[in-house]
Amino acid sequence: MSESEASGELERLAREIAAANEAYHTRDAPEIPDAAYDALKQRNQAIEARFPHLKRADSPSEQVGATPAEGFGKIRHSVRMLSLGNAFDDGDVVEFGESVRRYLGVEEAIAYTAEPKIDGLSLSLRYENGALVSAATRGDGETGENVTANAREVDDIPERIEGAPELLEVRGEVYMSHADFEALNARQEDRGGKTFANPRNAAAGSLRQLDATITRDRPLRFFAYGWGEVSTPLAETQMGAIERLKDLGFCTNPLTRLCDGPDEMLAHYRVIEEQRATLGYDIDGVVYKVDDLALQKRLGFRSTTPRWAIAHKFPAELAWTRLVAIDIQVGRTGALSPVARLQPVTVGGVVVSNATLHNEDYIAGRSNTGEQIREGKDIRVGDWVQVYRAGDVIPKIADVDIEKRPEGSERFVFPDHCPECGSAAIREEGDAVRRCTGGLICPAQAVEKLKHFVSRKAFDIEGLGAKQVEMFYRDEILPIREPADIFTLEARDEQNIAKLKNREGWGETSAGNLFRAINEKREIALSRLIFGLGIRHVGEVAAQDLARHYGDWHRMAEALDLARAAALAHRAGDEAAEEERARAVEEGRRARVSEARAAAVARCNVPAQTQAAWEDLISADGIGPVMALSLSDAFANDHERRAIDALVAHLTPLPPTARATESPVAGKTLVFTGTMEKMTRAEAKARAEALGAKVAGSVSAKTDLVIAGPGAGSKAKKATELGVETIDEDGWLAMIEGL
Repeated sequence: MSESEASGELERLAREIAAANEAYHTRDAPEIPDAAYDALKQRNQAIEARFPHLKRADSPSEQVGATPAEGFGKIRHSVRMLSLGNAFDDGDVVEFGESVRRYLGVEEAIAYTAEPKIDGLSLSLRYENGALVSAATRGDGETGENVTANAREVDDIPERIEGAPELLEVRGEVYMSHADFEALNARQEDRGGKTFANPRNAAAGSLRQLDATITRDRPLRFFAYGWGEVSTPLAETQMGAIERLKDLGFCTNPLTRLCDGPDEMLAHYRVIEEQRATLGYDIDGVVYKVDDLALQKRLGFRSTTPRWAIAHKFPAELAWTRLVAIDIQVGRTGALSPVARLQPVTVGGVVVSNATLHNEDYIAGRSNTGEQIREGKDIRVGDWVQVYRAGDVIPKIADVDIEKRPEGSERFVFPDHCPECGSAAIREEGDAVRRCTGGLICPAQAVEKLKHFVSRKAFDIEGLGAKQVEMFYRDEILPIREPADIFTLEARDEQNIAKLKNREGWGETSAGNLFRAINEKREIALSRLIFGLGIRHVGEVAAQDLARHYGDWHRMAEALDLARAAALAHRAGDEAAEEERARAVEEGRRARVSEARAAAVARCNVPAQTQAAWEDLISADGIGPVMALSLSDAFANDHERRAIDALVAHLTPLPPTARATESPVAGKTLVFTGTMEKMTRAEAKARAEALGAKVAGSVSAKTDLVIAGPGAGSKAKKATELGVETIDEDGWLAMIEGL
């Protein structure tokens, strides 16, 4: 897979997974099976691992759940409710076990718990002095919906518990048994009410009722499997803590077992899988967790998942249906994405009516490299197609039944012009995706960019969601066509006779609340501003890395302007390298790629100061050449730069703060090199970042400290040349001892 193919695939995955999250977490109406969703996330993670510099601003790997629905109060979780990484086969489970040992730097076997993964709705219960004081859904992992009144109606959730720590957050899953689900649907049908597609939807919909009396009428159950904030530890092990929760009166799953490594974990997976149909409730896999809580603490967390746990999912399901139409959607970066409109079909308990078709090559029956897929069978309107849910909200088409193809059907002709604005839609060499060239004159691109700007991870403006963005974009009196327009909305409203408060769907309170919410975002974290710009390849994590690296908006903008010439030289070098590689293949000789690249860069005669700015940019942890070029392009584009400058004129970007301020490395830039013998490199980096340090991948004049283990080479040498302080691993451990 080339970089351009990877970029196109990541864009498609981000769009489909976001739609899946919204359908599953917010609307309680999933459109694809869990297995299909998991497969999409797995593919996204695999591509990001291979091309880390292509990680998107809206990367699904940086997201947990979905934004809490309107209508409920919100509760911020004191300890984030994270999702789990996924395993899909035995090899993934074995690799999980090996990765845990590698991270910890141990050879001996590690014990794990294995328990069924309940297909329900995650819930966090907060008890203070033994009394239930609040209950919240997962939401986006940081903030959930306040469903306290509803939770009190669930029989398995005690109002009071005896012998518990002073503060205890119990976490688990709300679900509905198969028998109760069938009885509920029968009652709903008798009353002429809405029936539910599956027990998970029924459980989620029942708990998330604004009227708690409706919840009281629904037969909900609750399994406890974990905890959040706790004043004193429940136990020293995961298994011990589960037993403690059971003693406190919570229902825990009787199939939870202690396993001595991957072999026993997989054996218990088979046991649970065999019993799946007879359990009386839905499960979609088995969850494995490191049993020793001290090891869990050492392993810590990635951005959205714990390193000490993984979910081993059951396989996907398939179904056949008719392809009714093929629509073309235009995304934020101009990508034209084909979507299959299907005759509705149930796949794994969920009704599916849409499926992704990836790109024009996929429709034509070939891969992005020209190789046949599906034995070369193309996809046509009217075809009988096989659908599976592989992890996103929009499922995939796996195959086509040619024998059922209607007579006279014609091959699908992919458009070469944007269906939204009519601009040329071009496909650059090596790119899997055709893109609209209209930029912000294309209404689809402009609207999607605005939706991204106001999204939860960006500016998160209360009352200005996707629907409001679409409304204001079409508005002739108070239009919002670019981000800066948001911050002039109130002033323009004051000058207009047709006030927003007097319009349908608005009132004095709602309009005032919107203006107030907008004004609250005039001061914004630098990382959120960077992320909100929606620059291609710049995801949430990259935005945070850039904010920490530069610390100030104007400093970053000046650096990007200065690095522009070097960026162009770098692009010329890449183009020369590709040309050299192609010539070498044609001539049957070894390619001199690095020489061709260096010669092309040298011909650009880049000034030393410009080159230094470029090297400083790409040396930032997590920032590679592709992302740096994307940043440079955005800031050099006249139209985009004007829009950025107009926006920043209304804002006060706030510099990042160190995650810790009282450690000896807080605010410093560290580089680890060589072999770490007492702590793995990954653990050392995680500890340093937790103590407020920035960990860089290369040594520069801005490096404060180098930790060099055995085998340290060029980085240690460069540190000496630059006079950067260098210590060994023992010195590092002594420095952070007790922190």
